[in-house]
Amino acid sequence: MPLIEHYLTQIQRWPRGGRHILAQYDDTSIVVYQAFGPEIGNYAAAHSRLGEHFRLTRTSWIKPTFLWMMYRSGWGSKDGQDVVLAIRMRRAVFDAFLAQAVATTFVPEVYANEAEWKRAAAETDVLVQWDPDHDPSGGKVERRALQLGLRGNALFHYARDAIINIEDISEFVHEQRQYSAPERWAHLATPREELYPVKDAAVANKLGLQQGLEG
Repeated sequence: MPLIEHYLTQIQRWPRGGRHILAQYDDTSIVVYQAFGPEIGNYAAAHSRLGEHFRLTRTSWIKPTFLWMMYRSGWGSKDGQDVVLAIRMRRAVFDAFLAQAVATTFVPEVYANEAEWKRAAAETDVLVQWDPDHDPSGGKVERRALQLGLRGNALFHYARDAIINIEDISEFVHEQRQYSAPERWAHLATPREELYPVKDAAVANKLGLQQGLEG
């Protein structure tokens, strides 16, 4: 189970706006989140790997920020997203994915023109998307949250080599969902997350990160 901390304690140190990677990590690993139906999720939790029902022929999105996963899955209440997994993966692989990532929309600060961006997007196996992060009740905040779309060789590498262990945290999610309304945030606990450091300045600039360049 990821390390847990009170939500109201954490938001005191989190940036309110900008593009940041909030995650739980250590020297060698980082926790990302995915949500599936029971066929995929239960097998993954039992075997600490993504099994035969996990499709390697499509793009699969991983999210390092817990509350972004809660927003997308409705705190594990959406059909096909009721098994919420905390997936601890190798940090070196995550960093390699960041280096390969190409935005899903044209970024003029990074690419000379749309044709150059389209070529880069077609050639990579890792896509990056920044979306508004959300508070526990589902309200948008100014801060942006990252998710990585993996396909092709990157997805195969993730599913077969990069995962250290997988935990089903659905029970924890359902317990904490009762505290997701603002008037109950004093009781809410979420995985402890910090700004994830991207030490390669070129990668940080390509991602458009505002902070987290050192660490």
